[in-house]
Amino acid sequence: MLDQRIINLYDEYTHKPLSRKDFLEQLTKIVGSAAMAMSVLPLLESDYLTSALTSTEDLLTEYITYPAVKGEMKAYVARPNTKKRLPAVVVIHENRGLNGHIEDVTRRAAQAGFLAIAPNALAPLGGTPASEDEARTLFTTLNPAETLQNFINVFDYLKTRKDCNKHFGCVGFCWGGGMANNLAVNVPNLRAAVAFYGRQPDEALVPKIKAAVQTHYGQLDERINGGAAAYEKALKAAGVKYETYTYEGVNHAFHNDTSTARYDAAAAKLAWQRTIDFFNKYL
Repeated sequence: MLDQRIINLYDEYTHKPLSRKDFLEQLTKIVGSAAMAMSVLPLLESDYLTSALTSTEDLLTEYITYPAVKGEMKAYVARPNTKKRLPAVVVIHENRGLNGHIEDVTRRAAQAGFLAIAPNALAPLGGTPASEDEARTLFTTLNPAETLQNFINVFDYLKTRKDCNKHFGCVGFCWGGGMANNLAVNVPNLRAAVAFYGRQPDEALVPKIKAAVQTHYGQLDERINGGAAAYEKALKAAGVKYETYTYEGVNHAFHNDTSTARYDAAAAKLAWQRTIDFFNKYL
């Protein structure tokens, strides 16, 4: 198991303005040498070559577009190969844009019986770069209000699909977890919102939530967990149906199975089952 200082440093690097040069210099100080730092790096960074874990058997998949505030949004869709009208789950990526891992998670939601759709926040800017550093930099240029509206627009698109029964849910991870919380505030006909280690919305806006909310936190994720108690208090005060879970001894991004150092198989499996059970209950 990696030194927790390394995990915390990587979290700072991926979420705050810490350059790669500074990150590598600080990592080298922790591990003792540049060679050791380079050997640790693959354990921290996501390996999307390992992301295609879920079969497309009995699924229909496609890429679609729908209107953005400026330009167009693109999204990956996966659904069971059935003629039934299905409830829809919007799957929201981390601060790297739509990638193989999130497409795999989308297929998992489809395998569970949902029409799953994963929009790409970076589509209006040209799509997801191959470099994670470039992707994170692009995220800093996104207009927050326009980006929120671009995700709200996906529900208008879903209403036009004949295979959707207009029962809507969403699940997001990291940046996407924050977006899931914001969609709960801003989409009145959303029935269920699930946030994995996502930033909490403004407490004053929580009474606007009509959806049931489920949150998942890693116990070691101090950066995100700082707002968890206040969010739960606000949900309770507003009478929102909610569930919240904290997984002991695990880090931010514990659900991401392409990141060796932070992924925790047991916590990820349990959290995902709770997510699917939640959707089955409310959608």
